[in-house]
Amino acid sequence: MEAAPRNRAVERLLRGLYSAVLYVLVPVTVYHLIWRGFRQAEYLERWGERYAAYRTPPLDGCIWVHAVSVGEVNAAAPLVNALLDLRPDLRLLVTTITPTGSARVRALWGERVEHVYLPYDLSGAVRRFLAHVRPRLALVLETELWPNLLFCCRDHGVPAYLVNARLSERSLRGYRALRPLVGRALRTLTRVAAQSEADAGRFVQLGARPDAVSVLGNLKFDIRVDEAARRTAAAFAAHSGGRRAWIAASTHPEEEAAVIAMHRRLRARWPDLLLLWAPRHPERFRPVAQACVEAGWRVATRQLTQWPDGEDDVFVIDTLGELVHFYACAEVAFVGGSLQPVGGHNLLEPAALGVPVVTGPHLHNFADIAQRMDEAGALRIGADADAVAAELEALLGDDDARAAMVAEGLRLVKEGRGALALTLDMITPELPPA
Repeated sequence: MEAAPRNRAVERLLRGLYSAVLYVLVPVTVYHLIWRGFRQAEYLERWGERYAAYRTPPLDGCIWVHAVSVGEVNAAAPLVNALLDLRPDLRLLVTTITPTGSARVRALWGERVEHVYLPYDLSGAVRRFLAHVRPRLALVLETELWPNLLFCCRDHGVPAYLVNARLSERSLRGYRALRPLVGRALRTLTRVAAQSEADAGRFVQLGARPDAVSVLGNLKFDIRVDEAARRTAAAFAAHSGGRRAWIAASTHPEEEAAVIAMHRRLRARWPDLLLLWAPRHPERFRPVAQACVEAGWRVATRQLTQWPDGEDDVFVIDTLGELVHFYACAEVAFVGGSLQPVGGHNLLEPAALGVPVVTGPHLHNFADIAQRMDEAGALRIGADADAVAAELEALLGDDDARAAMVAEGLRLVKEGRGALALTLDMITPELPPA
């Protein structure tokens, strides 16, 4: 048997086995939606989109960007904004998987872009999705390696790019069982635009064609700091009486007790210190506020009071899409998802707002950025919650150290820009004529 027919036969076999397993698991997807719906009601809505059942007219000829959730939407924002500015004639579709990602899309762009949920990676659902949206180009963010999605893009003649692509050592190991299938799916991509040389090497190890992998940098460096952040900082200072504040951002449930302990320790030295707290997931907004009340603190929330006053001890940011603006209100930031093996969250947002950054040790999702910031002196990494608290206390007590970290963080962000321009150059030949 010749190589090409043999490879196609292997691909059909692997796809068939993969799809068969997914179809067997369809009842599990329904259970998952119901289970998540008990914690976040939005998961009980728009189920048709999860299986590519639509009542709206086809989009036909859109440029499609897929960003799984809030972090990826924020990473895609410079690219989407640039496309909206440069080519207002284009019809853009941004898909997500999570309701928080959906809310972030609407908060950023309103009706300027189309939005639906990406369906589960069932072969029939993916084909129906592509037949409905009829994209001219697919731009998939970071590490969304869904085999049926990539194979079906090829089968429908849709050029697909993996943009701002990253792949940690941990994720590479996690793909071990599916490597024969995922490797073939990767080879359908027009190009993999990796964040770093290390990411590029891991994609090649996983099966991407070496000649289709480029290192373009990280779109997160191209963050746009707008006037809204400065207005938020000014309004915050006016309502809170100019009090000192620190922020705990994108925290996960297992980190909440640690944040309460940190704030208690810091207030022992600075009794008037205010904590701004932005949990990662909306279902944690109310529990976090309640935990602070039980700790004996007076609590304000963004939804109920809009701003903290001079008597509040904790201000819970229980809204979506405002975290970046509230970084500008703090003297130092702890970025969560790093005290447990989540892998960390965006470290560049506070740095771009001129805020010193402290994290825990689990940073595998941002390994390259964390290393560069650490080497530049723009990041402090605590080995555990006590070490993080000590770093926060040291920074709050040292104006010069904070200023030095701010300067290095801003320099690093400025010097890291450029991925946006390179990405636009890469995809421009695929765009329709203006």
